[in-house]
Amino acid sequence: MTAITPEAVNLRTTPASAHRIWRVVRLNLVNKWTTIWVPMMIMGFIWLVNYLIWWIIWAATAPADRAHAFEGTQWSGGGFYIFVYMLVVGIQVISMTFPFALGYSVTRRDFYLGSALTFVMLAAGYAIGFTILSALEEATGGWGLGGHLFTSIYFGGGGFFARLFIVFVAMLFFFFVGSVSGTLYMRWRMNGVLVAGAVLVLIIVGAVALITFTSSWLAVGEWFATMGPVGVVAWLLVPTALAAVSGYFVISRATPKS
Repeated sequence: MTAITPEAVNLRTTPASAHRIWRVVRLNLVNKWTTIWVPMMIMGFIWLVNYLIWWIIWAATAPADRAHAFEGTQWSGGGFYIFVYMLVVGIQVISMTFPFALGYSVTRRDFYLGSALTFVMLAAGYAIGFTILSALEEATGGWGLGGHLFTSIYFGGGGFFARLFIVFVAMLFFFFVGSVSGTLYMRWRMNGVLVAGAVLVLIIVGAVALITFTSSWLAVGEWFATMGPVGVVAWLLVPTALAAVSGYFVISRATPKS
């Protein structure tokens, strides 16, 4: 994110906590190039590249074989870029905006609540845009070529609102995972991030070992099939909430360092 000048937003003159929280939202959105335009441009470029690939497949395949050829596009992972980018935004908000906000006498509580509100707003906006594009993709038969980008199998096929829920929750997950990573770095620098990453890896390996030794992989697969995309993504709200709460307590004692 580019440097933010003091003239960009005035945080001293907001006596009410709600106003200070909203000022933090404005502060986080000052650089719209980073939070809005760049991800939209890159997502548009990803769509263009995919469209060219679909056209090549369409042009090189006999009409009778095109439906089969485009079945593989249901597993396209191109749409995941936007989620990874939101994780980066979550990190940047904490690591780059937090020191600036403290210089304007914003409390850690107000900064974190304002940042959380920013994440919710961005997640909602991008989820709406993503879901509208998925509806257009369906209405045009994969942009006239039978391709899948916004309607990949990962985003479910339960209709507009189901897909909206999936994308919104996934966005929140990556935002708050990024923000808690930023708070860990701000509080304990790289050592904190490395320790947290090591603990997470050990937990994952332990879970895999437990499932393997108890011969539960079939049950795990059945659980995913039973829950469906909406149900599985709904469970992301648990680690999202844990990341949000953890980030709040970590940042309450964080001190910006050079």
